[in-house]
Amino acid sequence: MLDLRPRILAVGTANPPDRYSQADLLARFKVDDPKIVSLFSSSHILSRHLYLPPGRPEGGPEPESQADLLRKHRRGALEVAPKAVAACLDQVGLRPADIDYLCCITSTGWLTPGLTAILMKELGFREDCSRVDIVGMGCNAGLNGLNPVASWAMANPGKNALMVCIEICSAAYVFDGSMRTAIVNSLFGDGVAAVLVRASERDERSFAPKILGFDSHIITEAIDAMRFDWDEAEGKYSFFLDRDIPYVVGANAEKPIGRLLARFGLRRRHISHWIVHSGGKKVVDAIKYNVGLTDHDVRHTHSVLRDYGNLSSGSFLFSLSRLLAEGRVRRGDYGVLMTMGPGSTIETALVRW
Repeated sequence: MLDLRPRILAVGTANPPDRYSQADLLARFKVDDPKIVSLFSSSHILSRHLYLPPGRPEGGPEPESQADLLRKHRRGALEVAPKAVAACLDQVGLRPADIDYLCCITSTGWLTPGLTAILMKELGFREDCSRVDIVGMGCNAGLNGLNPVASWAMANPGKNALMVCIEICSAAYVFDGSMRTAIVNSLFGDGVAAVLVRASERDERSFAPKILGFDSHIITEAIDAMRFDWDEAEGKYSFFLDRDIPYVVGANAEKPIGRLLARFGLRRRHISHWIVHSGGKKVVDAIKYNVGLTDHDVRHTHSVLRDYGNLSSGSFLFSLSRLLAEGRVRRGDYGVLMTMGPGSTIETALVRW
């Protein structure tokens, strides 16, 4: 009997038009605090695409209310998501009307109705397209979403499932001069990634990665290490990153990977490709050390972080897109996808070309 596991048939990415170097951002808002300047000057991030408010003559950005940020989230999603969706679907000759299941993921804004309904109206998805919105799970959410998307595709052979990670991280920025918010503002960028998944006999000869399985690990004792808090003084949400997150994630990274590989009778030496979330230099270094990866293994993780910053849930798809474009993958190769985020959570998936 044919094993109709779902395949990743195409990945498309897009970013806002305006791109800034870290030096541009310091100059734009006239930042002179040595500690904040040091954060922005680290070499692992060179540029990011962002939706930014104008700077004031005396320094700092024009104030944005929570309502302004939500409007930015919606506006940015409607500008960038159609480009990522088109970049994905064009590769396989499909249109939004060909999609049977739509999953939208975001942690940078709250809308009701959600982004799935908005995109269906704006892009011409069919009225009977099934949909789901995954909101607020954070940087790990891309694999949290890919799991049910793959399950839906497997349960509906021949049907097209599309997942879109929409992260307008600048819609979650607070500019209050504190180190807490400066860490976030120095790290995250805006971007959208779309991925098409299908389980079909006609794809069995396709050179596209087959999704074999997932494994998840939540570190409940670190539940507050990455979180949104309501800032009463600023009147908006403020994201918090604990400084020990790299070590917590690194110390637990081997657990889901070990379980995932053991389920398929594999060892790390069998894995040719590693796609790790671009969470930040210290996070990636901790993963490398604890899992036993090389700089070459995480080259796309590093390059996406360098060129775009942390793109939250869509980061791993930007890296996967670069791997697919590189031309080094061979039929039969195994790959591990790995994301990390609030919870604190580590998500993994095993694929094979």
